[in-house]
Amino acid sequence: SIKQLDRYGQLILTNSTAADTGEYSCWLQLCNGNKCRKDETKTGSTYIFFTDKEELFVPTPSYFEIVYLNPDKPAVIPCRVTTPSAKVTLHREFPAEEIETDGTDIVYDVKKGFVYQHPTSDHRGIVYCKAVSQGAPQISIKYHLLYVEVPKGPPSTTISASSSRADISDSVHVICTVLGEPDVDVNFRWQYPGQESERPVIIQNFWRLINRGIGHTTRISKSILLVEDFEARDAGNYICIAQNLQGETTVATKVELN
Repeated sequence: SIKQLDRYGQLILTNSTAADTGEYSCWLQLCNGNKCRKDETKTGSTYIFFTDKEELFVPTPSYFEIVYLNPDKPAVIPCRVTTPSAKVTLHREFPAEEIETDGTDIVYDVKKGFVYQHPTSDHRGIVYCKAVSQGAPQISIKYHLLYVEVPKGPPSTTISASSSRADISDSVHVICTVLGEPDVDVNFRWQYPGQESERPVIIQNFWRLINRGIGHTTRISKSILLVEDFEARDAGNYICIAQNLQGETTVATKVELN
C-alpha cells in the first residue's frame, strides 16, 4: 500500500518474498490543476535485498531467457541474488566450463548480474549462474546469448509485389520487409490506391529471428498487404512506411492493370 502524507510518501510491503528484491524509487510530483509531472531534481532510490535461503536467485517468470549481445553496448546476464554475500559464478553449458570474470571485460554486479562490457561473437551460447551461501549451491535459469550486429538508424526496408501487373479478379500481395535489431520493434503503415474508397484489404504483420552466419542474429519483420479480386481502382502505388525508435523509412512499388 502507498500512503501520501504532507511531507512524504510511504510504501508498505506486506508478505514480501524474494521476488521483491530490487530497486525502489520515488520522486516529487509537481501539479498544476489536474496535470502533474515528475520533478527530475527531487528523486530518490534504494536497493533492497529480501533474503531467502531457499531462493538465492530472484525468481523469474520463465526458465529460459534470451540476451542480445550488441558490440556497441554492455550486455547483462540478469541473474540477481537475494543475498548480497552469496558467491556467484558464471558457467557455459557447452562446452561445460566456468567463465572467468576478470573485473574488466566481464564484471559481476550484485544488483544487476554479470555484465559483458564489450560483447563479441565469441561470447554467444547458453550460460547459467551458480550461487552458494551457507549451503548447497543453487542454479539460475539458462540464458541464450545471441550476437547482434546490424546498422543503427531508421528501418532498412524493402518492398515487393507478387506481380507488377494484374488482371481483373487476380489476388495481389505486397510485402514490406525490414531487417534490424532483434529487440527493436517495427511499426508498419500503408497507403494504397483504394484506401480513400475504403477498399477492403487484408494486412498481416509478423517477425522472426534469423541467423545470418558467424553467430550473427537479425530480426526480420514483415507486413503483407493482400488485395483479393483486383479491380481497376486497385491499380497504382503501394506505399509502406516502416518506423522504429530511430525514425521511419518509406518505400513504394507500383501495380498496374493489364
